[in-house]
Amino acid sequence: MKISLQNTIFILLIFFGISSCTLQIKVSTEKDNLSDERGVKIIVENTEEKEYTGWWVYGEGHHIFKDEESLEEWNLEFTNENIEELVELYLSITEMEYFPMECKMTGRLKKEIVTKQTTLIVTDFEILYIQGCGEE
Repeated sequence: MKISLQNTIFILLIFFGISSCTLQIKVSTEKDNLSDERGVKIIVENTEEKEYTGWWVYGEGHHIFKDEESLEEWNLEFTNENIEELVELYLSITEMEYFPMECKMTGRLKKEIVTKQTTLIVTDFEILYIQGCGEE
C-alpha cells in the first residue's frame, strides 16, 4: 500500500495536533531560497518558552547552542537582539571565534522534520561562565 505525500502530512498533522497543544506545525511546499528545488518543509515549533543551560558558540557567521542536558547542538536565532551587536559582544568576551560561553537561554525550539535541524528561538539569555577564563 502506497501512501501519498499529502496523506503522510495529514497523518503527521493529526498526530502532532492530538499529542500537544503547545506545538505549532507549519507545512510549506514553496521553493527554497537557496536552491531551485521544490520540496516539502514540515516545521514543528513549540510555543512554550523554556530555560536551557549550555554553551553558546559562534564561528564563521553561525551561532549554535550545545544543550547541557541532552548534549544536542541547535542553531540559534535571536528574536530581540541585533545580530551585529551579538557578534561584537561574543567576540569582545571570548576574544576569538569558537570559544564556548556557558549561558542560560530562554526560548522555544523549532524543528524542521525533513532536514532534521533544530533551532532555539532565543528571547532572552544570560552569560554564566566563560570556559577556560575563570571569569564570571
